Amino acid sequence: MGLHIPPSLKHKRFFYLWLGQLISIAGTQMQIWALFWHINQLNKNPIALGGIGLARILPVIIFSLIGGAVADSRNRRNVMFVTQTVAALLALTLGLLTQFGEITIWHIYAITALQAIAVAFDGPSRQSLIPNLVPAKDLPNAFSMTFTAFQAGSVIGPALTGVVIAFAGQSAVYYFNAFSFLSVLLALFMIGDVPQTISEKMSGISVESIREGIQFILSKPVILSTMLLDFVATFFASANTLLPIIATGVLHVGVVEYGYLSAAQAVGAVAAALVISQVRELRKQGQLFLGAVIIFGIATVIFGMTKSLLIAWLALATTGAADGVSTIIRNTIRQLQTPDHIRGRMTSVNQIFFQGGPQLGEIEAGSVAQFFGAPFAVITGGIGCIIGTLLIIRKWPQLRTYNGDEPMLAGAKAD
Repeated sequence: MGLHIPPSLKHKRFFYLWLGQLISIAGTQMQIWALFWHINQLNKNPIALGGIGLARILPVIIFSLIGGAVADSRNRRNVMFVTQTVAALLALTLGLLTQFGEITIWHIYAITALQAIAVAFDGPSRQSLIPNLVPAKDLPNAFSMTFTAFQAGSVIGPALTGVVIAFAGQSAVYYFNAFSFLSVLLALFMIGDVPQTISEKMSGISVESIREGIQFILSKPVILSTMLLDFVATFFASANTLLPIIATGVLHVGVVEYGYLSAAQAVGAVAAALVISQVRELRKQGQLFLGAVIIFGIATVIFGMTKSLLIAWLALATTGAADGVSTIIRNTIRQLQTPDHIRGRMTSVNQIFFQGGPQLGEIEAGSVAQFFGAPFAVITGGIGCIIGTLLIIRKWPQLRTYNGDEPMLAGAKAD
């Protein structure tokens, strides 16, 4: 049986957004991995790399819940126009500071924190917009393709990072990222107005509206357990910021090979997402989800133990594939089981778990590496991921029996 066009891409408004994100994500991922390299050049201490995680997660913790309330009480498309513009201007500032030799590690932390504030408002609106662009039957595929776009950008971006830095300089990466945001702005313009449901009970941006979103999640064990598992796995097994140290100090490779290693996770994730996009009905989702997280932990341990560039690349690719499977399944569960009027607030809470796990994990990994070395930090993190997963399975055993054909809420009409 040959490949078929994913059904979600047949809806033109979703296709515009998907293509815009693909281009923009490539620029964003180039900047993320370039920043790791840049910081390591400015300060060789592992803890300095951990600081970038703190700069990313604090704004998310502080502003995400507000961003969710904004997404449920304001026009989500208009919110994205503002956040994407702000992010582009910040990337441009980073490039100018670097080009003219004024950049310091504190500039990087500050600009990263400001970009994280934009993300805190952008994420809930963007993810809540997708169910309004495709019908419910195509929503799992839409999330598969969204994840594919993210990971494809994550392949293109990091793979280009080392080459661009080597031949055009550090600032060129930041300029490209600033330019890439125009693709999303153009997509939003072409999409036009997108109807959304705003509850009559919605009290605007208030403590009460935020509390309503939190209470909804606490009342849904399947949603809550997937969020906690996401946090635990990425907190312990987040080793991305240590990659420059592993590349130069353990594998003994340069910036170009570092770029290839940076893209390995995304290569595995794209492969997994493309396979899932061809599956018309994905069943035994709970077992697939939990198995993927455990494989994620095992591959992390292998990555921390090896001194071979090839094995390291394959281990990272495996973590990417496993993370791809778990991400697609958990996003589908959450969005289909959440009414439109509260999707922004649900997504904002999830964003804290989704962003908080890896960002706080970067701080944890940097701190452990500072005292015990990078390989030890990676290996123990993978073990912690496996143990945490087993504990969550014990607490919420119903996650194992989730099949994927449970009653789902109705989605939006397609164009």
